[in-house]
Amino acid sequence: MESVLTKLPLWLPPSGRGPGLVLVQEIFGLDDYLRSVAADLAAAGYVVAVPELFWRTAPGWSSTHDEAGVAASMEVAGSFDPELGLSDVLATIAHLRSLPSVTGGVGVLGFCLGGSLTFAAAAEGDPDVAVSFYGSRVPEQIDGLSRVECPIQFHFGGQDPYIPRSDVAVVEAAVAAHPRAEIHVQEEAGHAFHNNVAPMFHHPEAAARSWELTTEFLRRTLPA
Repeated sequence: MESVLTKLPLWLPPSGRGPGLVLVQEIFGLDDYLRSVAADLAAAGYVVAVPELFWRTAPGWSSTHDEAGVAASMEVAGSFDPELGLSDVLATIAHLRSLPSVTGGVGVLGFCLGGSLTFAAAAEGDPDVAVSFYGSRVPEQIDGLSRVECPIQFHFGGQDPYIPRSDVAVVEAAVAAHPRAEIHVQEEAGHAFHNNVAPMFHHPEAAARSWELTTEFLRRTLPA
């Protein structure tokens, strides 16, 4: 029976072994940007898997990063079932744990749509660490933070037109009461500021700062 694991893309570190990371996509699919992030994480010592969230409705989906690509991706995402997507992320975490190449724990890291699913996976599943970038559903679901037992890091842009700064403040307040959570807000950046192949979103300085914070967090919580 076909599943998200049927054609699961995998990146191995130079040693061929390491902790696992599930990298969760934006609405643009498995594009050049996401492939570059997977390659960077593998180079840092992680076994990286990227589940294809739209395999049920738009298999192989990948779009451009201009206004037309955003519109097309939003249409594809409109038929996406978040609960099934969460089950795919959790299945990928379990799959990585079963691989002989995965030594140590398994974490999850996601952007945009993937940032929301990363938080849901941390609240409903058992990853060893989680990093959520600008998940639009995080503020409305932040009560679930009380169920998160692993270290978790959140990233947001202070000028995000899709996630009001007041909503980010709600996440900040919840994080302040959680012993294993941290949040970083790039106040001058908007949405998807880490995506370096999307000129309409990318903010190089914010991207560099947030990625340094991410890699330092992973070194502390899921060392390769």
